[in-house]
Amino acid sequence: MAAAEQKKSYAVVKNFAGLNTKANRTAIKEDEFSWIENAMPIGYGNIKIVPAQTAVLDSGNSAVSFANTTTYLTSANLNTSDYIISFEANGRAEYFKLDSLTKGNVATSGTFSSTGVSATQYKNERIIIGDPSKGLSSWDGANLVSIGGVGTIGITNPGAGYTSAPNVQIGAPNQSNGVQATAVATITANAVTAITITNAGTGYTSVPSITITGGGASTNATAVASLVTFATGTVSVLVTNGGTGYTNSANITATIGNASGWTTQATCVPIISGGQVTQVIMTNAGAGYTNASNVVVTISGGGGNNATATATVATNPIVDVATFSGRVWVAQGRTVYYSAAGSYSDFTSVSAGAFTITDSTLHGLIQALLSANNFLYIFGDDSVNVFSNLQVTTTGSTVFTNTNVSASIGSKRIYAIFPYFRSVLFMNDYGMYALVGATTSKISDNLDGIFPLIDFTLPVTAGQVLLNNILCAAFSFTYKDPVNGPREIQAVFFEKKWFLTSQGALTYVTSAPVSGLVNLYGVTGTQLYRLYGDASANISSKIQTALMDMKDPIRTKQALKFGIEATLTQAATLTVTVDSEQGSSPAYTLTNDVAWYNNFSQTIPWQNNSSVIIDWLYSQGYYLYKSDAQQYGKYLGLTMTSNTAGFVTNTFEFEHELRVRF
Repeated sequence: MAAAEQKKSYAVVKNFAGLNTKANRTAIKEDEFSWIENAMPIGYGNIKIVPAQTAVLDSGNSAVSFANTTTYLTSANLNTSDYIISFEANGRAEYFKLDSLTKGNVATSGTFSSTGVSATQYKNERIIIGDPSKGLSSWDGANLVSIGGVGTIGITNPGAGYTSAPNVQIGAPNQSNGVQATAVATITANAVTAITITNAGTGYTSVPSITITGGGASTNATAVASLVTFATGTVSVLVTNGGTGYTNSANITATIGNASGWTTQATCVPIISGGQVTQVIMTNAGAGYTNASNVVVTISGGGGNNATATATVATNPIVDVATFSGRVWVAQGRTVYYSAAGSYSDFTSVSAGAFTITDSTLHGLIQALLSANNFLYIFGDDSVNVFSNLQVTTTGSTVFTNTNVSASIGSKRIYAIFPYFRSVLFMNDYGMYALVGATTSKISDNLDGIFPLIDFTLPVTAGQVLLNNILCAAFSFTYKDPVNGPREIQAVFFEKKWFLTSQGALTYVTSAPVSGLVNLYGVTGTQLYRLYGDASANISSKIQTALMDMKDPIRTKQALKFGIEATLTQAATLTVTVDSEQGSSPAYTLTNDVAWYNNFSQTIPWQNNSSVIIDWLYSQGYYLYKSDAQQYGKYLGLTMTSNTAGFVTNTFEFEHELRVRF
C-alpha cells in the first residue's frame, strides 16, 4: 500500500515591521527583520528599495568637492537662500548655495580650529559660529566678522567742570565689515560717573580707544575699555580686596606676571572709586595662557595700600552655540552666556548675562545646546536641562526658569542631537532617545545588537530626511561589520520602527530643505552628496526575515518552495537563500528577464538603434519569483539580496512539510 502523502503547510508574510537586533533571529516576531538594509518597510505589503546617493553638482554640472577634509557640516538659510557649509581640517570654511548651485569661501585656511566648530542660525540674517579656542564670529552670506564687542568701560579720570553729559567716541573696529560700538556718559557733581555701552559693536580684535569730549569740562575725563571674548587662553582679573587710600588714578598700575607659556602677555588697568580699587579692566586679555595658578597680579601706586586681585584663565572652550528667544547662547564649561535682548553680538548690556549650572545632575561640563519647542536644551553627558519662560524685568535684567528634565541620560554626540516633530532626538553611546516635554524615552531597543559594533571614535551625525513622503530621522555612524569590515551606515527611524541604509563612506551629514522638501546631505571626506537622491541607480539591498517556527516550534520542517511577490519597473535579479537555525541553503538566483542563447549557450545581446542593450522582461508591475527549496530546520526564513533599483517587495511565501518532533 502506498504511503500517505505528507501534508504540505504554508506561510505568508505581508505585514512588515522593522529591524530587530535585540533578540536572536529565532526569537523576533514574524513581521520583523534581523537585517534590512536599503529597503524601507513602509507597511503592509510594501517594502521599497531606497534611492542611492547622488553627487551634488554645481551650475557647471561638475561634482561639488570641498578644498579640504570636512570636520563639521551644517546648513543655514540666509536671506531666503539655503546653504550647506563645510568647516574643514585646515581651518577653512566653504559654502555651497543650493538655489544658485555655486560654491565659495566663508573663510580662508587657518581662520577656524581644525575640529570642534559649532554654528547656529540667527533669524535668516546670518550664522553665528562658535570656535572652541578662537571665540565667536558671524557670517551673513558675504562677510565674516568677529563678534569681538566692547565690554566694560572703566573711568580712569572722571574729569571736572561738566555742565552736560559729554560725547563718548569709541574707536573703529579692526575689521572693515564690523560695527562701531557706541556709548553714553552720565555725570554727577560735574564729573563723569558712568559710561554705558549702547551698542557693543562687532569686528573688534583689539581694545579700541575711548575719547570723551564736550560737556563744558574744565578737565576732560578719560576711560579704558575691555573686549568681550570667548577665546581660550585669555586672562581676566577679579579684585579680591579694594584696599584703602587710593586717590591718584594717574599713577596706579596693575601688572600681570610670573606666567610662562603665553603667546601674548595680558595687560590691565585698575579703576579707583571712593578710595578703593573697584575693578580691573583688561586692556589686552592676552593669549596662550594655560594655568591661572602661576599668574600673579600686582597693584601698585595710586597713593593707597593693600589692594589685591587674582587672575582667572579661560580654559574651557566653546562647546556649542544656539539661538533662543532672540538671543545667542554660548556654552563654556558649566556656564551658558547669553546676549542682550534682540541682539546676536551684545554680551555687555544689562539684559545680557551668564548662568552657571551648579546642580549635581550635571556631573561634568555642558556638552551641547539645542533650541526647539520653545525650550533651550542643555545637554550634559548624562543629563538634560531646559531653560524656559524667559523674561526681561523692569530693571532690564533677564530671568528664566532652569529645569532638569533628565538626571541620568544625556549625550556628548553634539552633531547627533536634533528636533524631530515635537520631540528632540539624540544619540549617545548606548542608544537613541526621544525627549518629549520632560520625558526621555529610549527608542532604539531594537538596535541593541548593533550598538556594541559602532565605532564611537569616529563622527556620529544625524538629521531629518523625507523618504517616500514620510519624514524620517537618520543617524549616521561607522559600523564594524563582522563580515565586511568597518563601513558607514545609517539607522533610519519612522513610525516606531527602524531600518538601515548604506549611502557611501560618509563622515558627516546634515539636513537642509529644498523647495519645501527635507533633504539629507553628506560628505565623504571632501565630496558633497545628497543622500537618497537617485532612484534609478542600482543599490545593494539586503532583507533578512525572522527565522519562523511556522506555528509549530517543536517540529522539524522541510522547506519545499518559496516565493517572493514584487512590483517591478525593470529587470530585477534577486539572490535568495533559505535559512534555518542550522545554516543557509545554496543561493538561488531569480530573475524576471528573458535571456536569448545560441547553439553554443552564449548569450545573444539585443540592441536598439542607439546601441543600447535591450532587456526582455517577463513582466513589469506585479511579478512572482518562485523556486524549489532545500532546507531543514525547526525554524525557516529567507535572506534576499539584490543590486536592482526601485522595486517593491510585497510578500514572502513558504511551502514546507512537517517532519519529526524534537
